[in-house]
Amino acid sequence: MSEAEAGAGVFGASRPDEMTVQVLRDMANRLRIHSIRAASTSTSSSAAEIMSVLFFYTMRYKQADPDNPDSDRFVLSKRLPYINVATGWPGQGLGAACGMAYTGKYFDKASYRVFCLLGEGESSGGSVWEALAFASYYNLDNLLVIFDVSRIGHCSSEHCIDVYQKRCEAFGWNTYVVDGRNVEILCQVFSQAAQVRGKPTAVVAKTFKGRGMPNVEDAENWYGRPMPKEKADAIIKLIESQIQTKRSLVPLPPIEDSPAVSIMDINRISPSVYEVGDMMSTRKACGLALAKLGHANDRIIVLHGDTKTSNFAEEFKKEHSERFIECFVAEQNMVSVALGCAARDRTIAFACTFAAFFTRTFDQIRMGASSQININLIGFHCGVSVGDDSSYHMALEDLAMFRAIPNCTIFYPSDAISTEHAVYLASDTKGMCFIRTSQAETSVIYARQETFQIGKAKVIRQSDNDKVTVIGAGVTLHEALVAADEIAKEDISIRVIDLFTIKPLDSTTIISNAKATGGRIITVEDHYPEGGIGEAVCAAVSMDPDIVVHQLAVMGVPRSERSSEALDVSGISARHIIVAVKCMLLN
Repeated sequence: MSEAEAGAGVFGASRPDEMTVQVLRDMANRLRIHSIRAASTSTSSSAAEIMSVLFFYTMRYKQADPDNPDSDRFVLSKRLPYINVATGWPGQGLGAACGMAYTGKYFDKASYRVFCLLGEGESSGGSVWEALAFASYYNLDNLLVIFDVSRIGHCSSEHCIDVYQKRCEAFGWNTYVVDGRNVEILCQVFSQAAQVRGKPTAVVAKTFKGRGMPNVEDAENWYGRPMPKEKADAIIKLIESQIQTKRSLVPLPPIEDSPAVSIMDINRISPSVYEVGDMMSTRKACGLALAKLGHANDRIIVLHGDTKTSNFAEEFKKEHSERFIECFVAEQNMVSVALGCAARDRTIAFACTFAAFFTRTFDQIRMGASSQININLIGFHCGVSVGDDSSYHMALEDLAMFRAIPNCTIFYPSDAISTEHAVYLASDTKGMCFIRTSQAETSVIYARQETFQIGKAKVIRQSDNDKVTVIGAGVTLHEALVAADEIAKEDISIRVIDLFTIKPLDSTTIISNAKATGGRIITVEDHYPEGGIGEAVCAAVSMDPDIVVHQLAVMGVPRSERSSEALDVSGISARHIIVAVKCMLLN
């Protein structure tokens, strides 16, 4: 709907009375004054009327309880009360808003609505348009996004309102074009949007940077610049003179129809079915564990990046289809949606894809950590052991990436039993978790009754005569066990440690066992050396000059080969471990 149509008042929605309109204008001006005092710039003033109408006329929430589950949600590129996800500059907010709206519509089945304000510059980001497609596909009619199109900034010398309108309509959104300065029209449009069924709504608002500031409004040379105090004081005095009332508006209370949910203390509902010696890849064990976990709590959800046949997430879909969200090949949006679903502790979200594809979502991941939201990411196709696939699909940088994320727990299970424990532990862990799984089938090495803890490694092979401690995880742990058996034939004993979690790292176990084996450690990993297991262990023992660490890792760009051949060519097979042990003993 065009701006002219909006101005003609064709919506049929009730109009606010004149006093309400004036109060909203005055509140917008007070927001402008706060913005100038806080930042001494004109940047935030363009959306003052939009914010005034949203927070004091349209949205329903409890001011004293920002995280109330029944309250409407608002997403902005800031981390503030009432704003649940820190999204930064690059347009991640709409994806998070999609997750909140999906949760409200399909899981909570509640009345709360979700509002997202996007700036013109961030709207150039591809993740915005991934989110637009997602919202349209899933008919998120409880979602409203406002494009603050102010012309000045990053994109164009013109407002290009028609471009935004056509794009939104092409994505299947109910779309309005409005004058973003017109409080009365904004009230009507937001009210009308609440009546739309079957599709999300976009409001393309024509605004102006520095709104209400003489010689600053719509002036390119003032965008983002600090304002001299004298000029700021003069503008504040001018805006204050335009305020006609001292009234404020109290938002309507929310409709209290969100279900009570509990996502704490997830208990295993059945024991493991695996026997020592069974062969199974950790990626398959992970998919089966997710399906089992879904029976433990009806708030377990799985989001997927269109690779379910490659990672066995299909197992969860078979048993819990109503809690399986297909995000297609749009991994950036998948992570943002997962963050939105998990906001306000409404769900326990697991987002799954090839671990290599998480590299394109790093910005979403780091901002998710900033939001301190509990989210679980599962990476498949890790390392050269994937075999015949191309190097494009081989994750060899993922540990480095997730180790850099504050408060991120990294699980690297080595068999089906430990994988099942990793999934259950992740579901009950605060913050972000990453579970790294492998494609190669490996034997089950732990008994059913084995217990696991975050930050606790397992010493799975040891004797009083051990000469070297070998540390592995995933497929390389099994190579270490093969190496231990082979080198034992030469009367050389080595100790083998399974880390289980790479972060936090069990430094105590590593150091004590290193000292018991002459201060000699070999790390072996299906990962590049930079940022991986070897560097984590080196950091852990760095204060002890008597401990020496030799690192075995993938040193170059791999090529497509059979799994066993790839491990050997990359220098991380049992044969290379044996050579490294003998070299350390000679030195």
